[in-house]
Amino acid sequence: MVLDPRFLLKVGLALLCAAAISCALTPLVKLLAKKVGAMDVPKDERRMHRTPIPRMGGLAIFFGFLISVLIFSKLKLSPELQGILLGAVIIVILGVLDDILTLRALPKFLVQIIAAVIVVLSGCRIDHFMGLALPDWLSYPISVIWIVAITNAINFIDGLDGLAAGVSAISAGTMLIVALLLVPDPTAMICAILLAALVGACVGFIPYNFNPATIFMGDTGSTFLGFMLASISIFGLFKTYAVISFAVPFLVLGLPIFDICFAVIRRVAHGQSPMHADRGHVHHRLIDMGFSQKQAVAISYLLSAILGLSAVVLTDRGEIQAMIFLIAIIVVGAIGVGLIFGTHHVKKPQAEASEAAPQETPPEASPEARNDVPHETPLEGKQNEKA
Repeated sequence: MVLDPRFLLKVGLALLCAAAISCALTPLVKLLAKKVGAMDVPKDERRMHRTPIPRMGGLAIFFGFLISVLIFSKLKLSPELQGILLGAVIIVILGVLDDILTLRALPKFLVQIIAAVIVVLSGCRIDHFMGLALPDWLSYPISVIWIVAITNAINFIDGLDGLAAGVSAISAGTMLIVALLLVPDPTAMICAILLAALVGACVGFIPYNFNPATIFMGDTGSTFLGFMLASISIFGLFKTYAVISFAVPFLVLGLPIFDICFAVIRRVAHGQSPMHADRGHVHHRLIDMGFSQKQAVAISYLLSAILGLSAVVLTDRGEIQAMIFLIAIIVVGAIGVGLIFGTHHVKKPQAEASEAAPQETPPEASPEARNDVPHETPLEGKQNEKA
């Protein structure tokens, strides 16, 4: 594989452009959020920040990404890319309204499905799995489920300052490396530009969002990032015919996938609705083990990076070596999960915690209780929970 230096320069410029725009727009979005009332006001014991903090910061991430893509794609957008961008616009509009008005779960969930359907009908769908062609009747629903699930999975992990933005940047960066390994495939080249812009947009926002955060990305940012990661993974990674390729997207997005699956299973096992808000997420567990917010975020970054490295190895090695490496990762991961979730956790007093974004509030809560509450997903209500 020999990469064209001009193409690498283009990818680098797309990343830098998105980062600069996102960084420049975030203070303006912060002022806008205050003006329109998109503020997160701490009203319950689960949220640890003590002063109102603007949300809706995802708007800066979105514009940083979009402007960079339009510049470096030279407005040559394929039908699949048009569908992805149209769906993203719908998701961002939904997120902005939710950050301002606090929408109910069901309407948000339905709009997310509509956005996913638009992407799938544009031709961006999972048509192969483990080297096998999927029939249309199975391909379409699986693709929609994947997009909606990952959209909400990123929303689930948006619980500590800088967590969702950093994990998304790492995941997108890993996918960017995988795409570069597949160059000069035309689809991989398009994905590289998209992913570079997504990484840059996240990086430009993180300085304002890292603990102690001065602005939250809100549903606007978390659902947009999840939607784009899911859509681009279908557009690029799932198009590969190799038997082992199915594992790459799951590894790249391993942390949010595990968190959402564990949350749903945990709540159902306890006889609760999957919409029920709790403090059982991975980042909560790390906080309750005694780690500070910054330490918990750093551990999450490390886990995402290790999973990302695994995905790169799977892409760049033979299938036998890749399978052995994958099995080793699963074994080590299982041991780590056992250590984390098998440990007795002691809650840290709220006074000892640093500023963080708010806790999730279930959609069943009254309008008064839900007002200005951050977001978890359409399935959980507002998330942006902080431990």
